Amino acid sequence: MNVFGKHGQHADLNESIGLNHLGTQFWNLTPAELVEDTVINGQGVLTDTGAIAIETGEFTGRSPKDRFVVYDENTENSVWWGDINIKFTTSQFDALYNRMKAYLNGRDVYVRDAFACADPQFRMNIRVVTEFPWSNMFAYNMFLRPEDNELESFLPDWHIVCAPGFMADPAIDGTRQHNFAVLNFTRKMIIIGGTGYTGEIKKGIFSVLNYVLPHEKNVLSMHCSANIGNETNDTAVFFGLSGTGKTTLSSDPNRRLIGDDEHGWAENSVFNFEGGCYAKTIDLTREKEPQIYDAIKFGAILENIGFFDGTSTPDYTDGSITENTRVSYPIHHIDNIATPSIGSAPKNIFFLTADAFGVLPPISKLTKEQAMYHFMSGYTAKVAGTEVGITEPTTTFSACFGAAFLPLHPAKYAKLLGEKLEGKDINVWLINTGWTGGSYGVGSRMKLSYTRAMITAALTGKLDTVNYEKLPIFDLAMPTTCEGVPSEILNPRSTWADKNAYDDTANNLASKFVTNFEKYAAETSQDILNAAPKVLVK
Repeated sequence: MNVFGKHGQHADLNESIGLNHLGTQFWNLTPAELVEDTVINGQGVLTDTGAIAIETGEFTGRSPKDRFVVYDENTENSVWWGDINIKFTTSQFDALYNRMKAYLNGRDVYVRDAFACADPQFRMNIRVVTEFPWSNMFAYNMFLRPEDNELESFLPDWHIVCAPGFMADPAIDGTRQHNFAVLNFTRKMIIIGGTGYTGEIKKGIFSVLNYVLPHEKNVLSMHCSANIGNETNDTAVFFGLSGTGKTTLSSDPNRRLIGDDEHGWAENSVFNFEGGCYAKTIDLTREKEPQIYDAIKFGAILENIGFFDGTSTPDYTDGSITENTRVSYPIHHIDNIATPSIGSAPKNIFFLTADAFGVLPPISKLTKEQAMYHFMSGYTAKVAGTEVGITEPTTTFSACFGAAFLPLHPAKYAKLLGEKLEGKDINVWLINTGWTGGSYGVGSRMKLSYTRAMITAALTGKLDTVNYEKLPIFDLAMPTTCEGVPSEILNPRSTWADKNAYDDTANNLASKFVTNFEKYAAETSQDILNAAPKVLVK
């Protein structure tokens, strides 16, 4: 076999995962070599920032309806089966993978050895085999990078095989359409085909860790960003769905970034799963996101962006391919980072929601039971306007702020959160980065400067000594004063001109919370159920 690059004595893809009759195998190439192959293959262009720009093809985002989990004796009673974890039989997996192997016969492949989990106690070795060089470079950026001496004795715990050019046949393979991502916990493999969207690689391993760490290691896996104080060394974590400010609010010059998306909470530590960042770039400016903007240099991969006419200058306002334009880069492209990407157990936890109904307070302090309830709810509200005639905001509930990546029932993650909060001096805050003074269309978006001031006050302990009042229906404890924030905005009801309209909107939102939570009630303790908002019967 033809093999180039750095590889160890165990580098035999035929022996480990049955890949034989391949073309040339390129092992652990440098980013420069992968950029060169991408350009030579006509699959990407260099931008004037030094970053490589590629297009992921038909799919510019994840395809959750085409993500499957192998159903066997190991997963039958542990996986949360349903619309998120769709069953795929062992025989279906084997047949699909055999056809995938046949497709790769004679083709060149790129192989990457990498780690997940910055805490060595929980480290997972990953071997990624890709059809395209830029997919392999994405794995280099996003996972942790072994030293050369570590490659010589590298033995993978999990394999990923990614072949965007291989199309499944639903009639033969049992898939929904020609693209797929299948997780096999028994064979410890992920196979991805029919899609070039690189996020499938990243989120595939995140899903694996969301199973292995809570189920086997008693570690809470979290879809969150995390940072640590430069001087105080206190860790904070930020949960939130897209558009709530997770990346923006964890970027703080007074705090070092642990990571921007995926973490584990062990007994005494919070650790990054990844070695890189995967950030949205739509409407990106240096003024709004200086760290991300300046990280887009050689070694970064820009996905599905546009250019200013006649130039190699990215136009981040161009959403003609997709609004989900992205950049991936290794975390060391950011200056103020924690090295290694590990912090102590958190002192403050922030649940971020962009409440477009203008009901929730800009900041409130949660009890342990409320924390578990809101964690399982994973609420935010998306602004309408994408369809003609729709003017109202829409609620979005995503369990544990990452339902799409949870192989276990949400109650298991909430139970683990509760255990970690029990008897500890840990503050949990609900932060509304959405609307105030009315719903979307009437009120206004909460000023970022105010939100930052509230988070700073929470982190520095300045909210420990102020007075609190309770928000009716939701029973949330709201500070009556906060340094750097006008007191009149701290109680959302007081910001509405029409108090009756607020009450009606709050009651309506509360009913949405209650209805959403019904599917979890059977596996949830009464203490958590009691933390639900109290809908008023009229």
